[in-house]
Amino acid sequence: MKSIFKNIEEFAEGQLLLVNKPYNWTSFDVVGKIRNSFKPLKLKVGHAGTLDPLATGLLIICTGKMTKQIDTFQAQEKEYTGTMILGETTPSYDMETEADQKFDISQITEEQIKAACTQFIGEIGQYPPAHSAIKIDGERLYEKARRGEDVELRLRTVTITEFEITAINLPEVAFRVVCSKGTYIRSLVNDFGKALNNGAYLSKLRRTRSGDYKVADAWEVMELVNTIRELKAASAIPE
Repeated sequence: MKSIFKNIEEFAEGQLLLVNKPYNWTSFDVVGKIRNSFKPLKLKVGHAGTLDPLATGLLIICTGKMTKQIDTFQAQEKEYTGTMILGETTPSYDMETEADQKFDISQITEEQIKAACTQFIGEIGQYPPAHSAIKIDGERLYEKARRGEDVELRLRTVTITEFEITAINLPEVAFRVVCSKGTYIRSLVNDFGKALNNGAYLSKLRRTRSGDYKVADAWEVMELVNTIRELKAASAIPE
């Protein structure tokens, strides 16, 4: 259920806010928009669990003393729904970059697609995308990738609890994933394409849950910003 706030002081004391991140916004864009809405009040605002700009869905925002618990919220199990495109790959593993390889999918069956999910259940190793926000030597990987530099990607261990195909309309395949912190769904989709001796890239992604928190209970960004402004006005705090 969406949180209801009585006054602006509640935010200063510390709140956990569920926000539906819009498409093409960075997670930092959301934090910045909410932080700016508190001005001239100075308030700590942070997020737990980054979403890529092309992804939507649940973003946990913490204010005040709740920012001390960000690591706890970030470590929670995540659930996503999304779609992938079979038969092509992109350097970024999603729609940020143009397709660089194409494959024939005419012989791939629905049974093969559904069966391929099983090999990803449990503890698996995956490499993060070269176009990711992970820092190496103080610089984010996507900055190096955009300059065309080769980067050494490090294998990481993640856990996939559930991975199911929810619809098939080739070349588009819809899916649902429940996974551990640090899982890159883009990498999972890329590896899924390889498991079919083919290719795949992520075309849509939405985080629907983090721990017990659900996107169904989340605020839209401007809805929350307007609520904060109304509370400020009620407390006679200028814009």
